[in-house]
Amino acid sequence: MNNQINIDPAEIEKFGRMAAHWWDPEGELKPLHDINPLRLHYIRSRTDLTGAEVLDVGCGGGLLSEAMAAAGARVTGIDMGKEPLAAAELHRRKSGLDITYRQATVEETAAHAPGSFDVVTCMELLEHVPRPGSVVAACGDLVKPGGDIIFATLNRNPKSFVFAIVGAEYILGLLEKGTHQYGKFIKPRELAKWAEFTNLTVQDVTGLHYNPFTRRYSLGGNTHVNYLMHLRRPR
Repeated sequence: MNNQINIDPAEIEKFGRMAAHWWDPEGELKPLHDINPLRLHYIRSRTDLTGAEVLDVGCGGGLLSEAMAAAGARVTGIDMGKEPLAAAELHRRKSGLDITYRQATVEETAAHAPGSFDVVTCMELLEHVPRPGSVVAACGDLVKPGGDIIFATLNRNPKSFVFAIVGAEYILGLLEKGTHQYGKFIKPRELAKWAEFTNLTVQDVTGLHYNPFTRRYSLGGNTHVNYLMHLRRPR
């Protein structure tokens, strides 16, 4: 299989343009900075990062990779964007954290290192690739028996279109216009079906919410827009 097939060059270019501002907490990637503590909290509530071998799929500029490394994990971050990886490596040198960054697809990584990781995270990537089911399968191959996988993505329904695209991109200006394509959003049952094909079991599904009045994010409640899913590979 040609692993290069499962990337969207336009998506890589788009996030590459943001790389110079990846670590600016008030820049165009401010939403990622705002939700990063919540993502880390959810991961730590579902699995133990202390001493764990962790793969961060679609790591971008390394926000979550650094947070997990600071929590005690040994992290490998993979991405296909050269510019975000360069930003990630530059920041890693300043932080001195235990992280290795590589330019690779998750399918390519699974072919070379199956069953190598205690935890695999894949945040806000599935809705940006042509074949998200292939990413789910590769993550399942990469995690050790008994290991955990955490996905974060967007549900597909009228409410998510209004909140994630019309609201976030056009009204509130939280994200650059064109960040998301509604047709690529993924229903939780679709993600759960791909997981079932890969012999993964769903442990939890939790919503991620934004309050435009308080300008705060929170976890819990419904999964109508953003959600996180915890999967586990049976022993």
